[in-house]
Amino acid sequence: MHVLLWYRKADMAVYVHTCNSLLGLIRMTSDGQSLTSLKFEDHPMPETSADLPVFEQTEHWLNQYFKNKIPDIDIPVFLPVTPFQNEVLSVVSSIPYGTTMTYDQVARRIASKRGIRNMSAQAVGNALAHNPVWLIIPCHRVIGKNGELTGYAGGLERKAFLLKMEQELLFQMTHHLLNNEE
Repeated sequence: MHVLLWYRKADMAVYVHTCNSLLGLIRMTSDGQSLTSLKFEDHPMPETSADLPVFEQTEHWLNQYFKNKIPDIDIPVFLPVTPFQNEVLSVVSSIPYGTTMTYDQVARRIASKRGIRNMSAQAVGNALAHNPVWLIIPCHRVIGKNGELTGYAGGLERKAFLLKMEQELLFQMTHHLLNNEE
């Protein structure tokens, strides 16, 4: 393993770390303090590792997540996004584990916060396309009308897998709670 200086942006070093997951290789980047991106990597690339606390925290989070546990750690994230994208990502971050919202529901929630009548679900989809930290900000929990799976840059097969995994854990937890109440 070695540290790879990926690129420089405004005199800021960006470090890259890769790790394997249940759904393939994941590439993370950091500015040295915060996570700046986390995405599935479908194209072969050299395995890299920067020894940064944020990468260790993120790998811990991913290990919990893929072992069907709700992660109990907060990851410091830096999002170089527009104010509107930030609004969308904030709403999406609030979607509970194992549940979903439609693009239209996200748009209506933002419209309500702004005190306007409506907002474009398509604008929400465009903003989500710029989510730099997949899984951490769970854009896979946003679905199309009538429950159809649409618009996940990580691939619809991964989206379906992630939703099913989360819903199964939520079902198990609910079933366990109900059985303990009896």
